[in-house]
Amino acid sequence: MRKKLLLISLSVLLSACATQVPVTVVKPPPKPVIVKAEPKLPKWSEPNLLAYHQDWAGTPYRLGGMSKQGVDCSGFVYLAYLDIVGEKLPRSVNAQRVLGKEVPREALEVGDLVFFKTGKSARHVGIYMGDARFLHASTKKGVKISSLNNVYWKPRFWFAKRLKSTTFEQNMSLASLVDYAQQQSAL
Repeated sequence: MRKKLLLISLSVLLSACATQVPVTVVKPPPKPVIVKAEPKLPKWSEPNLLAYHQDWAGTPYRLGGMSKQGVDCSGFVYLAYLDIVGEKLPRSVNAQRVLGKEVPREALEVGDLVFFKTGKSARHVGIYMGDARFLHASTKKGVKISSLNNVYWKPRFWFAKRLKSTTFEQNMSLASLVDYAQQQSAL
């Protein structure tokens, strides 16, 4: 019996030495994949405006026009703002001029609206592109880029406006906007 007991003890002891302790393998976390995103241009950027110009270049001027068959200055600004920024502006120069915050000529940024007095009561609007250039619908040459320093445009520059976000004026009806514009010009 002693022999049996010794054999059992020995076999338990030997089997205990033979079992392996479970090993936990820790895998290092996977390396993160770094994807370099292309820098997103602001909606009003020179490349976006140049592309828009390419699409519309030479479109003839037509009073009240809103298509590539013919467009006027405020219609062109309306369409550009809608296509590039995704927001609606009022349709007329008088209604557009009351929007946003006035900025001095020397502080212009790409996308600012530039306004001109082209006659006793005639007004004109375009979109500033940087480097003293603006995109607009010219009465003689249609949609084009002009210089603020051009002999025609420089003395006719009136003021510029910066539109950063939808304002309460943009949500007013067109008739209310015209009334609002007239009230503002009387101040």
